[in-house]
Amino acid sequence: MTRIWIKAALVRAIRTVAQAAVSLISVGAVMSDIDWPMVASASLLAGILSLLTSVAGLPEVEMEQKAQDNEACYAKMAQEANKLREELYPGEDEDNA
Repeated sequence: MTRIWIKAALVRAIRTVAQAAVSLISVGAVMSDIDWPMVASASLLAGILSLLTSVAGLPEVEMEQKAQDNEACYAKMAQEANKLREELYPGEDEDNA
């Protein structure tokens, strides 16, 4: 779970940094008008804030955990169904083989 959270939080932070940089760069009419240290600083701050916000929870991590839980549940249900089928219809698989 921790590895999934770290990956999701870093992806989100990188996207946030890129979005902040693009928005600040687009404000300058020409390359010489862009305050590059300010763009870097604001973008880095946006990335840090994104990581801090991720501590509150990431929906994609919660969805991944639910998907894994569902997968395990379905596997267990399939095993139980196979056991029940064997109890109700013993030797059926041998006849159909």
